[in-house]
Amino acid sequence: MIHQNLLLILTLFFAMALLYLLSQKLKISYPIFLVIGGLGISLLPGMPVISIDPDLVFLIFLPPLLFEAAWNTSWQSFWRWKRPVFSLGFGLVFFTSLAIAYFSASIIPGFTLALGFLLGGIISPPDAVAATSVLKGLNMPKRGLAILEGESLVNDAASLTVFRFATAAVLTGHFVMREAAVEFVELAVMGVFVGLAIAHILYFILRFWARSSSITTPITLIAPYLMYITAEEFEWSGVLAVVSGGLFLSFRSREFLNYHTRIQAKEVWETVGFLLNGFVFILIGLELPLIMGGLGDYSREQAITYGLIISGIVILIRIILVYLSTFLPRLLSKKVRQEENHPGFKLPFIIGWAGMRGVVSLASALAIPLTLESGEAFPHRNLILVVTFVVILVTLVFQGLTLPLFLRWLKVEEVDDYTPAEEQFEAIRLQLARHSVAYLDKHYSKQMSEYEAIHRIKEQLERMIRVSELVERGDLKMDIGSVKMLYKRIMLELINLRRNALQTISEEKRYDEEVLRDMEHNLDLEEARLNKQ
Repeated sequence: MIHQNLLLILTLFFAMALLYLLSQKLKISYPIFLVIGGLGISLLPGMPVISIDPDLVFLIFLPPLLFEAAWNTSWQSFWRWKRPVFSLGFGLVFFTSLAIAYFSASIIPGFTLALGFLLGGIISPPDAVAATSVLKGLNMPKRGLAILEGESLVNDAASLTVFRFATAAVLTGHFVMREAAVEFVELAVMGVFVGLAIAHILYFILRFWARSSSITTPITLIAPYLMYITAEEFEWSGVLAVVSGGLFLSFRSREFLNYHTRIQAKEVWETVGFLLNGFVFILIGLELPLIMGGLGDYSREQAITYGLIISGIVILIRIILVYLSTFLPRLLSKKVRQEENHPGFKLPFIIGWAGMRGVVSLASALAIPLTLESGEAFPHRNLILVVTFVVILVTLVFQGLTLPLFLRWLKVEEVDDYTPAEEQFEAIRLQLARHSVAYLDKHYSKQMSEYEAIHRIKEQLERMIRVSELVERGDLKMDIGSVKMLYKRIMLELINLRRNALQTISEEKRYDEEVLRDMEHNLDLEEARLNKQ
């Protein structure tokens, strides 16, 4: 049975990988295909029911998902837009949870406020991966992207805290606001403390001892679990521990990652993120038939209807709150008006419409305990799971597919003084070239006069500096983007040519296999560098 289930899961993973390839081909966000794939798995006849202990869901899935989100967050952008990030991050979760709590308790028979807050905490955080993958390659203002990424990180921490307290209230039947507030401050502060303490320890280990990629990357994989488990062991917030520790290590990563570990860690974490996302949707697909069959007093049609109604409420609440958090501070504060350019009315709508729910919401729902402390079944657990899945399905598919259309239709423009990435790249490259020429003059002036090959390094740098300066002054009319695309295309063609020639050379069996693999690795690195430009 174990072998059969393992083979089934591996086969489903392979199917998810094919869906990912299809999403890349169609240029559609891959989380959209994952949720459709999960739904498809639930409809396949003869599929075994596989479930996981709810206590293990948070432990397995949340630490790496939160750490990856924190690691990929730009601290500079996060801090620059901290006002909208925190107002949406905390305010949106609180008001969404509050609205969903009262609304669900009013329309669902037997649904209590505590269960409503639990449902609200689960479905309140948007998924940054879904939003950024949908917006990839589109003309989205940088402010909007920064707010979406930063907000999602704060939302995850806030919503999981609501989930924690709401679950405790349902389990114990006891909730006092004053006690909850004191406990929240304690678990939040100490959770952040634990995360930063462990992050500092790992930082010193990674910077001064672990210089090899074979140990650095595994440490980054272990780090979120160390932070989460340590904090939870003391009954503090493991979520905030992972988020704070991940932000710190990300901010300091340039000090302890070399080129090899940076490339390797990025690829490994992208793979881990995809596998975790895929596994959660596979899990819900395998459990969904059992969940739908265990709705008790509710029919499938009722559960789906509740999910659709709550999806509409969630979408509407987010759009309203985004507009309020954008314009209310501008009306009340002169400082906000002075420090932030007017965002217009189009960008807030796009930010509001980009609130797709994803894997964190699904993992939270799967983590609901099976039973109360008395041993009775957790009330309405299956209904909450169905509603959560419907909300994710509606927001990911409906909003995810229409978001690019709204972005093109509204023609949202950059609202801040932002230098295009190509110009920033050229300016940085010019500064680095000048530093390099000065370094050669200081340390290798004698060698440059003796060896032609060394002198040509300086000549090449000086030619690049002259061209960049002419373009910068406007003396040379040149479309930097077009020239870069032409250069990239030619270099990739030459790399492909060399790969084919290398294959021909390897068939002659005149050179060692190790030497040929090293040469192929050099071509891989060169191609990776070009594709990042």
